[in-house]
Amino acid sequence: MLSEFELIRRYFDRPARSALLGVGDDAALVKPEPGMALAVSTDMLLEGRHFVVGADPRLLGHKALAVNLSDMAAMGATPRWATLALALPQADEAWLAAFSAGLYALAERYEVELIGGDTTRGSLAIAITILGEVPEGRALLRSGARPGDDIWVSGELGGAALALAHGRGQVKLARQDAAQAARRLNEPEPRVALGERLRGLASSAIDVSDGFAGDLRHVLERSAVSARVHYASLPRPAALAALADSQLEAECVLSGGDDYELLFTAEPGKRAELAALAAELRIALTRVGTIHAGGVLLELLDAAGRAMPQAAGFDHFRA
Repeated sequence: MLSEFELIRRYFDRPARSALLGVGDDAALVKPEPGMALAVSTDMLLEGRHFVVGADPRLLGHKALAVNLSDMAAMGATPRWATLALALPQADEAWLAAFSAGLYALAERYEVELIGGDTTRGSLAIAITILGEVPEGRALLRSGARPGDDIWVSGELGGAALALAHGRGQVKLARQDAAQAARRLNEPEPRVALGERLRGLASSAIDVSDGFAGDLRHVLERSAVSARVHYASLPRPAALAALADSQLEAECVLSGGDDYELLFTAEPGKRAELAALAAELRIALTRVGTIHAGGVLLELLDAAGRAMPQAAGFDHFRA
């Protein structure tokens, strides 16, 4: 049986590259580049809450880091360093090898360095803290939306929620559609490059982790504005639209979590630049509504212009 320190040395100890000091001491040492502010975010994944018992450990390694990278993207920050806190029922070497492979594969793509953390025995839980850099005064915030701004979203909404609905037996998807939805749930692609390029273009931003409607409300609250969104314009997977279940479709698109797309606002004068950026990065960017003055209110309109029922986002203490 591996000891705690053997586990760390074998699976999570790699030489420091950009950090002044990495794994092996009581704390890591990092130094941001001149003119840069540090962006810091933490996310936790719990077995039975955020992923099923027996989930593929390689995919867990990917997703645990991806959700943190998505937070960096939403701030317009470049991810640099991460720490990992890991609770394990036992030191299963096969599980650890697969988990660390999934984590490091994504970390290497984005040049993120694992610089420390902690391990303990307990119910399976994964917590990553990520640190990134963003030019001082240029971070994307939730508080920057202004009346007249367009509301944009990247990619598609509802794919991860569709995978969960398929897994629960609510819907029956074709094999290819089920596989694509599962990838959206288990292997989300953080929009890091997009987030970096939105500095100077977007007025506010947030990542869609708890559902489009709920996350947009966070922007409205922080910016003290309202929004009008046209439901039909929200991008969604073709497989979801083909189900002909309007209630499930609305739940997935408006309230489904785990999309990890970027929801952002921008002045109408930025439309041409955003279209060019979408083509360059090969990421769909869809304009879905507008920001308005007034109290914090989200108005959802159907294809006929009628008001739709309000949709809630995911809440860990109410779900």
